[in-house]
Amino acid sequence: CEKRNALDLRMGTYDKEKGSCGKGMDINMKIKSKSGKIGDWVFVIICLLVSVVCLLPMVNLLARSLSSTDALIRHQVYLWPKGWNLEAYATVLSDVKYIRAFFWTVFLTAVCTLVSLTMTTLCAYPLIFGGLKGRSAINIFITITMFFNAGTIPNYLLMKPLGLLNNPLVLIIPSCLSVYNMIIMRSFFYGIPDSLRESAEIDGASFFTILIKIYVPLSKPVLATLALFYAVGRWNGYSDALMYVNEPKLYPLQLLLYNILNNINSVEVATQEGFSAPGLTESLKAAIVMFSTVPILCIYPWLQKYFIHGVTLGAVKE
Repeated sequence: CEKRNALDLRMGTYDKEKGSCGKGMDINMKIKSKSGKIGDWVFVIICLLVSVVCLLPMVNLLARSLSSTDALIRHQVYLWPKGWNLEAYATVLSDVKYIRAFFWTVFLTAVCTLVSLTMTTLCAYPLIFGGLKGRSAINIFITITMFFNAGTIPNYLLMKPLGLLNNPLVLIIPSCLSVYNMIIMRSFFYGIPDSLRESAEIDGASFFTILIKIYVPLSKPVLATLALFYAVGRWNGYSDALMYVNEPKLYPLQLLLYNILNNINSVEVATQEGFSAPGLTESLKAAIVMFSTVPILCIYPWLQKYFIHGVTLGAVKE
C-alpha cells in the first residue's frame, strides 16, 4: 500500500483521506455488495419459481374440484373455478366407504407412527454404546437390508404362514422400522454429550432410565422429523394393502382411491361404487385427490421447525 500511495502521489492521483488502498477496498466492497444482492435476488427468484411449479398442480386440482361439469368438459378450467359446484365434495363426504376408510387410515397412521418411533428408538439407542459386543457386525447386517430385499413373492409367502393376510397387523409390523430413519436417529444420539449419560450412570440410573429421562427429551426435533416421515409414508402407502388385504373394510384411504380412480371412467363401476352421475367424473377425480392430500399437508406446518432442526443435527456425527 505504501508503494502504491507513493506512486499515486507522484502521478497526482493520491487521496489524502483514504489513499489508493482505501479506494480499492471501497470499490471491492461495493462490487461484492452488489454481487451479493444480485445473488440473493437470483436465489429468491429460483425459490419463487420452484414454489409456483409445486403449487400450480394443487391449485388446478382445487379449481377442477369446484367447477361445473360443463366447464370441465369444455376444458375451460385452469387456475380458477368456473361454475362453482360443490356436488363432488358432497358425493365424497356422503359416501360411507370414504368416511370409514378416512378414519381407519387416520387411526392406522397414528398407530404406525407410534410403533415405528418406538422400534426406531430401541434399535438406535444400543448402537451408540462403544462397549456393545458385535456392534460393527450388527451395523453391517442392518445396513445390508437397505440394499437387498427379498421381493414381493417371498414377502407374500412369508406373510401367509404367519397369518398376517387380511390382518390389520400386516399394515403395521412389516414397515415398523426404516433403516434410513434409524441411522438418522443414531447419528442424532451421537451428538448428545456422553457426560450426561456418564453422570446418570454414576447416580445409579439404568440404561432404560437414561433413555427415557435424557435421550428422549433431548431428541424432540429428530422424533418430530421421523414422525413426519413415518406418518406421510403410511398415509400415502397402498401397495402393502393391495398385496396382502382383500377385505374392503380394511382398505386404507389411498387403496380405496386407487381403485376408484382406476375404474371411475366406467359407468358400470361408478354406479356400483355409488356414483350414479357419470357427469361428475372429472370433478370427482379432483375432489378425491384433494380429499386424500389436504389432511397430511396440514400437519407439515406444525412440524416444520422440528423437521429442519432434526435433519440438520441428525446429519452430524462426532
